[in-house]
Amino acid sequence: MKITLSPLGHTWILDLDGTILKHNGHKSDGYDTLLPGALDFMNNIPGEDMVIFITSRTQDYKEKTEEFLTLHDIRYDCIVYNAPYGERILINDSKPSGLKTTIAIDIERDMGLADLNVSIDRSL
Repeated sequence: MKITLSPLGHTWILDLDGTILKHNGHKSDGYDTLLPGALDFMNNIPGEDMVIFITSRTQDYKEKTEEFLTLHDIRYDCIVYNAPYGERILINDSKPSGLKTTIAIDIERDMGLADLNVSIDRSL
């Protein structure tokens, strides 16, 4: 899958379990596991972009979750814990230039991000 972005700064809102980390691995295995392509994907997010993780994990897992992310040098600005299990809805306005400022991607659980290709189009 390919997404094309403008050269503007971006806000990345990513789920943790099933997207970046094995779904509920912290419970079933007793530890977290990175999914295929997750580390490369995260390392390719520009440093000036904002990264927000959202998870249904409770605050009980905050310390271990953040230790794991730090151990693997996964940068983030914020983690929202205790999110409901249902849909995550993002609503944003488009720019007067016509630039669509909302992108939503559903990936199959635990498939990782190896097949997600992000490019910048300087003409946007």
